This record gives sequence, structure tokens and C-alpha cells, in this order.
Amino acid sequence: MTNLLKRLHEFSFARFLASGAFNTLATYALYLMLLNIINYKASYTITYIFGIFLSYFLNRHFVFKSTTGSRSILLYPLVYLAQYLASMGILWLWIDHLHFNEKVAPLIAVIITIPLTYLLSKAIFTKKITNHE
Repeated sequence: MTNLLKRLHEFSFARFLASGAFNTLATYALYLMLLNIINYKASYTITYIFGIFLSYFLNRHFVFKSTTGSRSILLYPLVYLAQYLASMGILWLWIDHLHFNEKVAPLIAVIITIPLTYLLSKAIFTKKITNHE
């Protein structure tokens, strides 16, 4: 079992999923608390901004072990702008048009946007190796 965990830790996608699970739990708890005082759109927006900061820290230091510095700081919000727009569209469809539960909608949005977020994050935090022959 320990060997399996060690091997999974070597893969950035496994680390991405683990850090994403932690981020999702933390931000989902915040979202549910905020729903008691404000509507789902404002709750999701506040939670989303908090999640960007948490995700940046986890992706840079744990997932990709990056030292890209200012480049990643400047580009990372664009990843989450793309994910936010896709997620808000999913929320709008899920809640306003399909009349499903607003408490479950953010979880569906996260699951659907995982591949987009991983690929864009990887592009930002990994250095591209070029061959200058």
C-alpha cells in the first residue's frame, strides 16, 4: 500500500486530484455557509476567489513543485477565469433551467471542469524544454 501511495505521489495528476479534493472540500464548506446569508451567485463568486488563492499555493508548491515565480502569478488567474466562466454556465444551466439543487451544482461544475483546469495549470507551472540544435 505504501509503495502504491509513493508511486501515485510521483504523478502530477494524482497530486492535482488530491489537492483539488482538499480545495473542493474547503471551498464547498465556505459556499454552504455563505448560502445562509447571500444568494448562490455571490456565494459561488466569493468562494471561487478564495479557492484561486488556495489552489495557486497547492498547485505551485505541491502538485507541480514549480519555481516559475512571477510568470505563474500573472497567468494563473486566467486558468480560473476560464474555469469560472465554464462553471458559472454549468451552475446557471443546472439551477435556473434544470431546477436542480443549488447545493449540489458546484460539485458537478468542478467534476466537469477538472480536465480543463489541469491542462491549463500544467501549462503554466511546468517549464517547456526546447531543443536548440
